[in-house]
Amino acid sequence: MELYPKRIMEALATVTYAGTKKNLVESDMVADTPVVTLDEADGRWKVKVVLTFPRDTDPFLKSTVKAAEAAIHYHCGQDVDVTVTTEFRSAPRPEVGKLLPQVKNIIAVSSGKGGVGKSTVAANLAIALARLGYRVGLLDTDIFGPSMPKMFHVEDIRPYAVEKDGRQLIAPVEQYGVKLLSIGFFVGKDTATLWRGGMATSALKQLIADADWGELDYFILDTPPGTSDIHLTLLQTLAITGAVIVSTPQQVALADARKGIDMYRNDKVNVPILGLVENMAWFTPAELPDNRYYIFGREGTKQLATEMGLPLLAQIPLVQSICDNGDKGTPAALDENTATGQAFLALAQSVVTVVRRRNAEQPPTQIVGMEG
Repeated sequence: MELYPKRIMEALATVTYAGTKKNLVESDMVADTPVVTLDEADGRWKVKVVLTFPRDTDPFLKSTVKAAEAAIHYHCGQDVDVTVTTEFRSAPRPEVGKLLPQVKNIIAVSSGKGGVGKSTVAANLAIALARLGYRVGLLDTDIFGPSMPKMFHVEDIRPYAVEKDGRQLIAPVEQYGVKLLSIGFFVGKDTATLWRGGMATSALKQLIADADWGELDYFILDTPPGTSDIHLTLLQTLAITGAVIVSTPQQVALADARKGIDMYRNDKVNVPILGLVENMAWFTPAELPDNRYYIFGREGTKQLATEMGLPLLAQIPLVQSICDNGDKGTPAALDENTATGQAFLALAQSVVTVVRRRNAEQPPTQIVGMEG
């Protein structure tokens, strides 16, 4: 039977750490990916796991280590040779509510469904804000389908650790004036991320809390399509200033956009909707730059914005260069002399305006507390 690190992580996710009442994975106590090797001499699998504890005097240390060993034997076989070692945090991770103290505004870019160009909008919004002179960070929170490393042409770059305030932190990759992190930096670009929900949310929390984001005017969250555990984790970890909803004019996309709006407007969530972005608003062929073809419907997102009493932040045309630039890692917002570059610059200016109005007229968003 083949044994993979993922199976070890799944076994560790069944062990509760008494200090947090959560499992080891959710508690961010698995320091690194477990090392799994096969000893060809005796045919036994050997597993090495490093667990991180708050301090060496932790009263639950010995019992937790024994429970981790027992869980691996139970789920992976009694003949597995298990070694569990420990390390200790020199400084604790800040509590929820005290994360990212130097970040002024956190913007979630969301869509009700996939395929509407949400990540393209998030990437170009971040770049356009940076070109306006703001300090910008972008977190690719789509754990299972990360796209930002490719869109920013940094697929082969690996973030490194820096020591700050007694903690080892991940240094975000910087490209086009934007600080960037994505799970895509830590897995192979052709490797599927086959993780359970707890493992995914644990990784996401690390990218937020264990990274050196520094001072930011805008922290853009490129969220997965739909509503999921990832969205709940973000809402329970960060006080999101507001959400930008991306949709095409197509009716099926608009139906899902309504669900996305409802998620943020839910009584338990109460994250302001900053406005809507109509992507693929019309098609303009390169050889006929003055022509517009409304292949997904006309102004459907604009009509939805009016109906919901929300601003329409921008209408982004569908042109071949947007796709090409995204694939090449040179987003459209880098060139202000194109129609799409101007559209994304206008979007950034609109976001700045609505965020200022939101902060002047509404109280700060509260981190969501949900049961279960």
